[in-house]
Amino acid sequence: MAAAVLRTPEQRFAELAGFPYRPHYVEVAAGRFGSLRMAAIDEGPRDAPVALLLHGEPSWSYLYRKMIPPLTAAGVRVVAPDFPGFGRSDKLADRRAYSYAGFVAWLCEFIQRLDLRRITLVCQDWGGPIGLSALSENEERFSSVLAANTLLPTCEPPPRGVAGWPGEIISNWVATANAAQDLPVSAIIAAVCRRPPEPAALAAYDAPFPDASYKAAVLAFPGLIPIRPDMPGVAENRRVWSVLEQFRKPFVTAFSDSDPTTAPWAQVFQARVPGARGQTHPVIAEAGHFLQEEQGAALAAVVLDLMRRSG
Repeated sequence: MAAAVLRTPEQRFAELAGFPYRPHYVEVAAGRFGSLRMAAIDEGPRDAPVALLLHGEPSWSYLYRKMIPPLTAAGVRVVAPDFPGFGRSDKLADRRAYSYAGFVAWLCEFIQRLDLRRITLVCQDWGGPIGLSALSENEERFSSVLAANTLLPTCEPPPRGVAGWPGEIISNWVATANAAQDLPVSAIIAAVCRRPPEPAALAAYDAPFPDASYKAAVLAFPGLIPIRPDMPGVAENRRVWSVLEQFRKPFVTAFSDSDPTTAPWAQVFQARVPGARGQTHPVIAEAGHFLQEEQGAALAAVVLDLMRRSG
């Protein structure tokens, strides 16, 4: 392994609260770094429809631990990857080595290497832009989408975007991360939940990061959000929207009732994606940004209903 690539020691993941799942690994290309080992939970029948569960900042597949049992019990194959830099996946030590396009390329290669098909995309936070970008390049592999507390910004005014984008909260978050040399992962997660997770769960969110040197992706992600028209990602997101505006397969939003930073994006998705019309778009009650953590069972029920209707 190259010196610029870090791998969290396995003992950091021993006996995590409510998370008995062993990782599966896929090698993905990483340019001058050679390749990276990308970890994923892969549970359920190999030939079943797939629920592809994508995390965002600064979480990992542990976020979905409350959703995996009801999904697999219903006969679904659950695949929950850790993006490079997070969870049990390899981590590049230099935050400048991460890019929006790089995350999309890693996810596309991951999907293709596992030959995933009949996918229901379940995406939250950064899982949305990355997952929807991967869908736009592999549309035939996807059956439906559930977007939860996510966004796909193009720096356009309503109705194609959100009024006042990016707003004070996101602007301050980007500035904070850009200036930081470390970020308190579990404290960030707790701060945007209605009720902070139990201490054992907070410890599990910190587990991938023995120290700040492992947090380059955590530090990089906020700065990759396109908040100005001249930023990388704006043109790419407009191309993704051009695909989504022709996407007629079922597309459901399930945003929570207590996440002001993403709430306006639910209406943008509902208005712009043909597959969202005529769908029921539930609001998940009593949950903040990380609705999988606070209301995992409720969100899993929405996923199962969507998968039954989309075949």
